[in-house]
Amino acid sequence: MMVSMTSGQGLRYSQQMFDAFDDSAQDSSSDSCVALSVSIGENGKSGTIKAQLKSEWAPKTVKNFLAYTDKKYYDNTVFHRIIPNFMVQGGGFAEDFYAGNRNQKRGGMAPIQNEAGVHNAIGTLSMARTNDPNSATSQFFINLVENSFLDKSASSAGYAVFGSVVSGMDLVQSMGIVSTGNLNGMQDVPQSPVVLRSVRRVPC
Repeated sequence: MMVSMTSGQGLRYSQQMFDAFDDSAQDSSSDSCVALSVSIGENGKSGTIKAQLKSEWAPKTVKNFLAYTDKKYYDNTVFHRIIPNFMVQGGGFAEDFYAGNRNQKRGGMAPIQNEAGVHNAIGTLSMARTNDPNSATSQFFINLVENSFLDKSASSAGYAVFGSVVSGMDLVQSMGIVSTGNLNGMQDVPQSPVVLRSVRRVPC
């Protein structure tokens, strides 16, 4: 099963914008940690997922994720694709997705090189993409189970793992069991929004 990234007609990025964040973002040469604040509409649960980003696994991917984090791009986006016993995917659509806006949130940056190589283990963060291995931008997913078939192999470019959950996995598992349906021509969409309220750097 492909973990696809729905680009939408509203996706806009510029190489200049990406270069600017390369210069201004904090140093990501060592491990960085982030806190993802999430609210689950269906059951009213909310909380924080803490993840450790591993530059030695995927340096360009970590720099990209931190650039989106520092510009607060992920604030009030939704997890638009959730499949039980597989993964939860978000980071691309604003809350107006539920009002019929199929366009990805404006302010995205240039696609990055695929750095797949680390195992898609339970609790790892990985980049979503299209059929093009080098098409990932902002969308990411968290593995709910061991997903070895997403790993790089002789027959597959794989999906780039760039970090892992260090606390809050119980909240991730709660996200993974919400009711889903079809919306805006997409499948596996939570019937009540699962909102990523913010992503911020925190001490590891």
